[in-house]
Amino acid sequence: MGRQDLADALDDELGKRLLPPTAVRALGRWLAGSGAQYVTGAGGHAVEYVPAQWSGIEPWPVELPERSRTGTARISRDQVAASTRGAAERSQWSEALVASYVWGQGRTGYGPHRLKEILAEPTVDDALATAGATLRAEGAVAAYHGLHGAVKGLGPAFFTKFLYFLDQRHVLDQSCSLNMTADAPAAPRALILDQRVARVMRAHAARVGADMGLATALDVAAWIWSDSGWTSHRYGVYLGWIHSATGQLAAAGIGWPGSRPDVLELALFDGVWNPAS
Repeated sequence: MGRQDLADALDDELGKRLLPPTAVRALGRWLAGSGAQYVTGAGGHAVEYVPAQWSGIEPWPVELPERSRTGTARISRDQVAASTRGAAERSQWSEALVASYVWGQGRTGYGPHRLKEILAEPTVDDALATAGATLRAEGAVAAYHGLHGAVKGLGPAFFTKFLYFLDQRHVLDQSCSLNMTADAPAAPRALILDQRVARVMRAHAARVGADMGLATALDVAAWIWSDSGWTSHRYGVYLGWIHSATGQLAAAGIGWPGSRPDVLELALFDGVWNPAS
């Protein structure tokens, strides 16, 4: 079997072996304890940032505090989604990116410098606008494919945040209508994929591969679930797995919100379950 064949076999097995009982128990305890605030969704998940540190960034989202503020502020997923929705409706695509980028960086000091360089790229507005249209017409994986490598400095860990918050806009659009529109995004919805989540997936894949008897399970898992640069195929595998695992949790009788796969993404990011333990 070649390396890609092994990777495909491991992906197939991951689709069958979603969350082991230990993971379901750990996630259930989290939802009943420190994660109880997310029982209806991850929208309240907030991070701290310092508005004044972003003083050189334009355009600045109108929904965010003025950058004269030197103290800390908090911004939630729901607030970013609302800001993204407003910016997209005005076709202010760079502004939509800023809101998600600030949320993703939080208080990280080098974030403003990196974002300024990204916004200076001549391709950024067209690439983001195209991604928005593709997300709505063809779905998350196609939008990911279009953004991959399209803007210098904007990697998957951050453009999946942009896609996630942009897709929340479409979810809201659908919830306000009794009928799905013809241009509604294809399932599964966009979710964030970053290094921390990828490492959880890598550890889980390595364990599943070992159970399959793959002698190279660690190497294959490290290859397909690297720290960055994931292909659109890998993103599709991730979305399929996390949406299916959300369905598994919803059926487990632990009160898991079955319509909100972002709660599982948040739990994996927070290290609620460690597949290697």
